[in-house]
Amino acid sequence: MWREASGRWPAWGWALLPAAGALLTASTAPLGAWFLQLPALAVLAWAVGRLAPRRAALAGWLFGLGWLVSSLWWLYISMHDFGGLAPPLAGAAVLLLAAFLSLYLAAAMAAVARWRTGRPVLDVLLYTGAWLLAELARASWFTGFPWAAPGYAHTDGLLAPLAPWVGVYGLTAAAALWGGLLGQGRALWRSSGGRGLVLLAVALPLAAALAPSDFTRPTGQISVSLLQPDVPQDIKFDPNRLAGNMLALREQVLAAPAQLVLTPESVLAVPQSDLDPVYWQSLIAPFTRGDRAVLMGTFLGDNDRGYVNSMLGVSAATVRAGHDYSYGKRHLLPFGEFIPPGFHWFVEMMHIPLADQARGQSQKPFEVGGQRVRPLICYEDLFGEDFADSLVGPQSPTVLANASNLAWFGRWMMQDQHLQFSRMRAMEFQRPLVRSTNTGATAAIDHHGEVTARLPAWTPGRLDVVVEGREGLTPYAAWLARWHLLPLWLAGALCALPALLTRRRRSKPPTQP
Repeated sequence: MWREASGRWPAWGWALLPAAGALLTASTAPLGAWFLQLPALAVLAWAVGRLAPRRAALAGWLFGLGWLVSSLWWLYISMHDFGGLAPPLAGAAVLLLAAFLSLYLAAAMAAVARWRTGRPVLDVLLYTGAWLLAELARASWFTGFPWAAPGYAHTDGLLAPLAPWVGVYGLTAAAALWGGLLGQGRALWRSSGGRGLVLLAVALPLAAALAPSDFTRPTGQISVSLLQPDVPQDIKFDPNRLAGNMLALREQVLAAPAQLVLTPESVLAVPQSDLDPVYWQSLIAPFTRGDRAVLMGTFLGDNDRGYVNSMLGVSAATVRAGHDYSYGKRHLLPFGEFIPPGFHWFVEMMHIPLADQARGQSQKPFEVGGQRVRPLICYEDLFGEDFADSLVGPQSPTVLANASNLAWFGRWMMQDQHLQFSRMRAMEFQRPLVRSTNTGATAAIDHHGEVTARLPAWTPGRLDVVVEGREGLTPYAAWLARWHLLPLWLAGALCALPALLTRRRRSKPPTQP
């Protein structure tokens, strides 16, 4: 039974919490040891079940700090190596971001300690709901920053079949449920209803694995050339290197043989309005006739309207229509692409080019080769809820295409993390997803989230693949498109409700006869 222990919480207990948080990171890419997530979540459940609310908040915060610092440390590289911040300042910035994001989990664990009942079944459900609500808040509030959500660990493993039913945050809740069960130990098994909850937790992924697994249907195939220029970030915007980079890009584009050529984001480091028209025409000439097309990463706009990180599509159809296809990035990265109020001084210290961008507009998919291609630019593929509504209707995309530039963040970890996020989107919506990146991970992912081809990172190259388009809706896509994340918010609240009602009944004074 969970109960508050008397006496002082041992020092080793506090030290164990950030270590358990780091273990949560090890469950996701690049290590991908998903099973390590369960003991990590169990340690937090065990600790919070023995602490008063204030100390439980500290426990959640320390766990979150260990988890998020170990997941986001590569931000140091962008701020120090490319932004020019002094090492102490860059390190402090990473620590402060992780400390702020950990406040969601701290508040959730304080609520668990405040409302726990001493009944293992109710308390496990309370812990599950608190985790789910904390992650939904982190994903939604202040524009959202859901990097390294625990559910991403389950692109593989026993819980993976749940992805097209409940998505990444539902998987986070399922993992928290298993961790809470493990944290309760024998007390749960001996309690009323405890065995039933254990069996239910095991039965859910088993039922999903045995249920029909294909919710979408094929729409034909398309060949795609995914470019990886491998331009180092420190020379990408260097005026003295632009000409050479542009010529190398043109050679790579013109040599690509596929029906669709996909480049990384901002592969043209010069805004479209400043680009030499002769160069641009030579770049797109092969795609203005026939049945081939290109999606090119560039910046659209001007100083007055603002610049939009965009994918510009050119095909014979767009030439006949008299205008190019364009998709502008809508969900911008804080500090890298838009500056939160009061932080201009911080961004100015790092001299990031085009750091305060305008938001783009939603567009219908880009049609080529009988397929409808939905662009996503870098960070946008963390937010499936942002584009789930585009999956409904006759113009729904049959292929998802991510264009990224991860050269800002060094050689370790970040590329594999982002690839895992893309795998989860493919699993949730059962759409193939292709990725073209500057330095990696350039890859093709099928509609079940399996990586079918990948270029080695940090080498220039081209990945030629054949992709099978898909249409139709998974259960997750259907309810996400209609109700956004509201069903998950309600599920989190319903998990916590039995414990809250039980505590409330206990707190009422007895009725006088």
